[in-house]
Amino acid sequence: MFRFLDISSYFNRLGFAFRALKVRNFKLFFWGQLASLLGTWIQNLALGWLVYRITGSAVMLGVIGFAGQIPSLIITPLAGVYADRINRRNVLIAVQSVSMVMAFLMAWLALTDKIEVWHLIAIATINGIALGFDTPFRHSFLLDMVGDKALLQNAIALNSTLINSARFVGPMLGGFLIAIIGEGFCFLINGLSFWAVIIALFAIKVDAIKKATTKNSLITDLAEGLKYSYKTIQIRYLLLLVFASSLFGLPFQVFLPYFASDVLNGSAEFLGILTGFFGAGAFIGAISLTYRSSTDGIIKNIIVAAFIFSLGLMVFSLSKNAYLSFASLPFVGYGMIVLFASTNTYLQTFAESDKRGRVISLYGMSFMGITPIGSLLLGSVSSTLTVPYTIFISSLICLAFAFFIWNKRKVICKDIKTIG
Repeated sequence: MFRFLDISSYFNRLGFAFRALKVRNFKLFFWGQLASLLGTWIQNLALGWLVYRITGSAVMLGVIGFAGQIPSLIITPLAGVYADRINRRNVLIAVQSVSMVMAFLMAWLALTDKIEVWHLIAIATINGIALGFDTPFRHSFLLDMVGDKALLQNAIALNSTLINSARFVGPMLGGFLIAIIGEGFCFLINGLSFWAVIIALFAIKVDAIKKATTKNSLITDLAEGLKYSYKTIQIRYLLLLVFASSLFGLPFQVFLPYFASDVLNGSAEFLGILTGFFGAGAFIGAISLTYRSSTDGIIKNIIVAAFIFSLGLMVFSLSKNAYLSFASLPFVGYGMIVLFASTNTYLQTFAESDKRGRVISLYGMSFMGITPIGSLLLGSVSSTLTVPYTIFISSLICLAFAFFIWNKRKVICKDIKTIG
C-alpha cells in the first residue's frame, strides 16, 4: 500500500513538473520545437566542425559566431517593439521558414562540394537576422499559448528543458552523423526538421493580439522600453548580469571545436560528446526549474547560478584532461540555464504587460546580440593569449560580475516581497 502511494506521489510530482503541457497550444509547440531543435543542434555542431576543418582557425570560429549572432544586437530591440504590436505567430512562421531555406541551401552547397567560407558567413548572417526576430516574438508568444500567467514559469522552464534536451542529444548525434554521412546531410536533416515546428505553429489557435493604439513612433516606443528597464532596478541589474555573462562567458561554445581537436586531441564524435556533457548540465538545470511552484527566492537562484557558471568555466578552460573537462561542463551548462531561464521568468512575470516584448527584447539582445561581439573579441585575443587562457580570463570577469550582483542583492530585492 505504501509502495503504491509512493508511486502515486511520484506521478503527481511528474505531472506537476509538466503541467503546462496540458494546454493544447503549448503541447503542439513543445513537440514541434523538439524535432526542430534537434536538427538545429546537429547543424550547429556540423557547422563548427566544417569551419574548423576547412580553415583550421580558431579566429574563423569566432567570425562565424559573430556573423550568426551580431544581427540580433540591432534587430532584437526593434523586433521587441513590434512584438507588442503585431501577430506573433505569423512572424514566427516566417522566421522558421527563412531558417529552413538557409539549411537546405547550406546542405546543397556542401553536398555538391561548392561550399566556401564566405557562403557560411553569409548564411550565418541571414540566420542571425531571423534569430533577431525570433527571440522577442517567441518568448512573448509563450504567454499567448498557455493563456494563464500562473503557468508561465512552468512553460518557460519546459521550454528551457526542451532546448537543453536537444542540446544534450543533438550534438552527440551530430558527431556520429558527421563521421558517417558528413556535414552536408546534417544540414539537410536540419532543413527537414523545421517542418515539425512550422506545422505546429499553423495548428496553434490563439486570440489575435490587440494592436497597439499608441501613435508613438518606433524609436519613441523603443526609448520608452529602455527607460522603463533602466529605471526598474531589478530589471537593470539582472540585464547587466546577463550582458556580462553573454559577452565574456557564452562565447566559449564557439571554441569547443578547438578544445576538442587541439587541447584534448579528439574527433568530431568527441566534440559531440563534449557538447553533450554541457547539454546534460543544462538539461538538469532546466528540469529542476520545472518543479518550482513560485518565484520565491528567484533572485538568489540567479546569483548562485552565476557563480556555478563562472567557476565551472574556469575549471574547463584550464583542463587538459578529457575526464576533468567532462566533469566541469555539466556545471557550466547547469549554471548557464538556471541563470538565463530564471532571469527570463522574472522579466516575463514582473514586467508590465504592455512593455513585456520590449523588455524581453533587451534580454534577448543581451545574450544573442552581445555574445557575437564576445566571440569576435575573444577570437582576436586568443591569437595572442591562446584560447584556454582567454576563456580563463573571461571566466574571472564573469565571476567578478557575480560578486557585484551578490553585493547588490538587498537593493535588487528591496520592496519585492514575492521574490525576496
